[in-house]
Amino acid sequence: MALNASTSLPYDASTIVRVFTDEGFIRHMSAHVGGSLESLVVDGDTAGAFTVTIVRTLPTERLPDVARKFVGETLSVTQTERWDPPSPDGGRQSTLEMTVAGVPLNVTAVQRLIPSGADTVVDLQGAVTSSVPFLGSRIAGAAEPMIGKALNVQAAEARTWLEQH
Repeated sequence: MALNASTSLPYDASTIVRVFTDEGFIRHMSAHVGGSLESLVVDGDTAGAFTVTIVRTLPTERLPDVARKFVGETLSVTQTERWDPPSPDGGRQSTLEMTVAGVPLNVTAVQRLIPSGADTVVDLQGAVTSSVPFLGSRIAGAAEPMIGKALNVQAAEARTWLEQH
């Protein structure tokens, strides 16, 4: 299933990267969706190329019943973002991968932070796939809108976080 989500924040890309890699913010986001942050590793200086790996435990209550039968009450989700150094205009790009322990569901995407006047457009384009025979497309189809919604929730929470910190 195609994954397409886009939103705008009234901050520059470096500020958004700082928030998206801040342990306090990531812990807040995990709790906001009813989960918990298990680990966060930022490898490299965020002013250049770096990799961030986030492992969260998330509840499955919003998944379709057919999926919940297989995964139980919680999921362990690993999100890896490989960020390129800033472009000359200050924009950023990352390759994002998400895997779910014990579930054949994968998310691959490119996330771009695109300067647009005083704002930055946060754009995510990718795909959600599942290799489960017969049910894979249903599982991926159910996950895709939740992942797109998560980007918009993250952006709204980032805006609030920046206003308060």
